Formats: sequence, structure tokens, C-alpha cells
Amino acid sequence: MSEYKKIWPPLGLPPGSVRALLTLLIVAVVVTQTVRGQEIELLWSETLMIALAHYFTTRRFLSLPPQVIRRLTDEGHIEPEPNPLFLPRYTIRIVLIAIFAGVAIYLYRRNELFDSPALPILGVVFAYVLGIMGRLPRLRFWGDFKAAVVLLALLATAIPYFLNRPDLLPGQMRYLSLGLVLFYFGSR
Repeated sequence: MSEYKKIWPPLGLPPGSVRALLTLLIVAVVVTQTVRGQEIELLWSETLMIALAHYFTTRRFLSLPPQVIRRLTDEGHIEPEPNPLFLPRYTIRIVLIAIFAGVAIYLYRRNELFDSPALPILGVVFAYVLGIMGRLPRLRFWGDFKAAVVLLALLATAIPYFLNRPDLLPGQMRYLSLGLVLFYFGSR
């Protein structure tokens, strides 16, 4: 029987807790800027995308049935995966989705949703979440269709940059393309 190496997690919290707190702080800054109607700096929006991409992906490299994970954990082959911040599974993900939905509703009620500097960020966040929620069974045609659409959209966005003519590209195309890429990553 092999033993996994017990590692002291940062701050003595369950693994993933510090990442959860960092993600929540990043979201808090972006939401605060959004509610105040201020432009969100590129650094914050990029950091938000990286944090969300991490948070909405699976943590294990292999997808195993729960009974297999339980057996491997009991035998000492893999380390148990406690939930961040001692909260039930998926709590942080649900909180993040609720925060962005709340911001969108808040801006909509104030008739500022479509004029907000946060619209591109809200759009790509919701595209990513939609990708996660829209996972279909492993149907070959669906996977091929998604891959082809996303590759073509990103290629159409990239070509003006390769030609050193990004001015040929409408601004909305950039956001649509990024949204499709995040949808694709979310649906994988």
C-alpha cells in the first residue's frame, strides 16, 4: 500500500481555500468598479479570467467514479480532496455565478447593462459558465461543431492582428471571439 505524502496546506486551510479567497477578492474588486461605473483595468480583467478559468475547471486530472475515488483514498493511493474553506462542494462556484448574475441584474435594473464598461467581462464570464452548463454527452458531431466554430471565429479575429491591421476588426468581434473561446474551454 502506498502512502500519499501529507502536505501542510497554506494557512492550515483545506487545499484550494487560498485560491478561493483570492478569486473572491478579485471578483470583489471587479464588481466594485462595475457598480461604480468605472472602467475595469486590463490587469484586473485578465486576472479575473485566469482565476475563473481555474475555478471552473476540474481539479483532478482523471475523471473517476466516486466509488473508485473513495477506494483509492481509503487505500492511501490518493489524497482526499477537502472542499475549500470547509464549505460544501461547489459553494464557491455557485457564489461566483450568483455574484455575476446579481451584477448583471443590478445594471439591467438601472438601465446601464448595455452601456456598462463591464459588459464585455460579464459577457465572457457568462459565455464560460454557459459552456460549463451546456456540456452535452460526448457526441462526436457536437464536439467537432464546437471546435470548428471556435477555431474559425478565433482565426477571423487573429488574421487582422497577423496583418498588423487590428483596426479592421470591429471591437465586438474581439469580445464575441473571446466569449466563444471561453465557452469552448468551459464545455470541455
